[in-house]
Amino acid sequence: MLDRAAAAGIDRILVPGWDLPSSRAALELAERHPSTLRASVGVHPHYAAQVDEPAWLELESLAGDARCSAIGEIGLDFHRNLSPPDVQRAAMERQLATAADRDLPVIVHDREAHHEVTTLLLAWPGLTDRSARGVLHAFSGSAEMASTLTTRGFLVSFALPVAFRSAAGPRAAAAQVSAGAYLVETDAPYLGPDREGRNEPTTVLRVAAELAALRDTDVAMVAADVRGAFDRLVGG
Repeated sequence: MLDRAAAAGIDRILVPGWDLPSSRAALELAERHPSTLRASVGVHPHYAAQVDEPAWLELESLAGDARCSAIGEIGLDFHRNLSPPDVQRAAMERQLATAADRDLPVIVHDREAHHEVTTLLLAWPGLTDRSARGVLHAFSGSAEMASTLTTRGFLVSFALPVAFRSAAGPRAAAAQVSAGAYLVETDAPYLGPDREGRNEPTTVLRVAAELAALRDTDVAMVAADVRGAFDRLVGG
């Protein structure tokens, strides 16, 4: 898979954790492929209710690992509510505090929680003086939300649904967001090109092509914007 990505011209990939085991695995992958992969550690809102205090302490220790480039995937998901909303908020706030303590950016999940996520991020003191503060992954908000957050140092990341005309908010955001303030992603294994096909890193080529059309530019310019944004977020 990594060979296919490299052959397609993809040379930087961020692998996030969503719970403690996957966070450990992300760090191990980054160690095995240091020229290509960067890793983040975190607890997704779906799993927030499953984390006990020893697990939180281990996760906070992993955040100090030299292989860790960010905290995430953290956030709020009020669509499925697989963890109670108050538990989700507490988990996000705790991980924002860890990111501030470690001087790391955050990878943020937001589904049907736009106002709450925006409020928490705008109040977050982390990474105010350098680099990118974090990224809203698989962005599903409005152009106004994207403008508000990118003005404050966050990035927005687009997955394949930006190609769907029903995704009015993300499409408007993609057309308007500043150069160097957006990323492309797969959200693998979800949000893939079809029900049968694998969602591999090469899927981002389709996302980049859609962004080029929405931004009235070419794919090479989108690639340059994304590379600059990635370097700002977690380093080259």
